[in-house]
Amino acid sequence: MGHAYERCINCTDYGLVMVSHTASGAHYGLRDWLMQRITAVIMAVFVISLAGFFIWHTPLQFSDWKQLFRHDAMRYFTLLFFLSLYLHAWVGIRDILMDYAHSTLLRLALHSVVIVLLIIYFMWTVRILWGT
Repeated sequence: MGHAYERCINCTDYGLVMVSHTASGAHYGLRDWLMQRITAVIMAVFVISLAGFFIWHTPLQFSDWKQLFRHDAMRYFTLLFFLSLYLHAWVGIRDILMDYAHSTLLRLALHSVVIVLLIIYFMWTVRILWGT
């Protein structure tokens, strides 16, 4: 049937009822699984590309490194890498907190701290890449 079902304990006929999801808990399913996989692939492609650059430009000179980041395509690719890293980290940290921080207030506070830090890291990344 494709849906999650459980036995109805309070029903007189012991029929099946659909399980409802709550707002808390680490059961976001396919969306988060897919986000983890897609961000991992993006990060892997970036790391392999950068490794190829390092191998191609051995010994690496500062001028090579500066020339690489002079291109907007590399800046955007790097920004995509870091955005993927931050999203990947968010899903992982959020799931860990949902599993191990049992107090809703503590979990909300920790989620808020992590979100603020990831936003600050993203803004810092943009500043570094575009030199503002």
